[in-house]
Amino acid sequence: MKQILLFLFLLAFLPLLAQPKIDVKKEFELAAMQYEKMLAAHPNTEWQPFTSKPDGTLKDAKSDWWTSGFFGGSLWYLYEFTKDSKWKDAAHQWSMAIEKEQHNTGTHDLGFMLYCPFGNGLRLTNNNAYKDIMLTGAQSLATRFDPKVGVIKSWDRFQNFDYPVIVDNMMNLEFLFWASKVSGDKRYYDISVTHADKTITNHYRPDGSSYHVVCYDNNGNVIAKKNSARRSG
Repeated sequence: MKQILLFLFLLAFLPLLAQPKIDVKKEFELAAMQYEKMLAAHPNTEWQPFTSKPDGTLKDAKSDWWTSGFFGGSLWYLYEFTKDSKWKDAAHQWSMAIEKEQHNTGTHDLGFMLYCPFGNGLRLTNNNAYKDIMLTGAQSLATRFDPKVGVIKSWDRFQNFDYPVIVDNMMNLEFLFWASKVSGDKRYYDISVTHADKTITNHYRPDGSSYHVVCYDNNGNVIAKKNSARRSG
């Protein structure tokens, strides 16, 4: 019996032991090469690179797209690791390219869009201008919360439903928790906890998996559950 248990233990853990050690410096050097090419391909900040097409060319999006903050955020990570001011300058430039989205009340993704670039920028530079932008963004995100429904609305409409909520919303709550801590406004904390509690109740199945979209009526009742919603990008 002991031999069987030992065999099962080795079977489970040998693949982990065989994993090669990641050379972090080498990976950042590769990332720097890639980001230098992306910066060279984007002489202005009107369009944000966010993925690649099957032929390897870049696919871009405007600042109101949900991934718009990832490019600036990644540049901040390059600055943090290398301490090279060229990455700091590029990170600031591409963060400020989406500054206007702090006033965007039409999306639930402001945590992705603002907290990734400006949050890292604030953490690394203590530039209070970044903090002010994020606090305004938190106010904008909070407008999508209806106390009667108890969750943050994801999209303004999905199929024939007026209050769709996707599980992805949970990843934007960190932004509101931060805003509550920094501003002292408990409303952001309460919105986050209420949204999380209702998501746990209605999004998750008994086996721990989740629905992608849950649709509510204006009184907070679940009127439809959907496995997923197909989105481009």
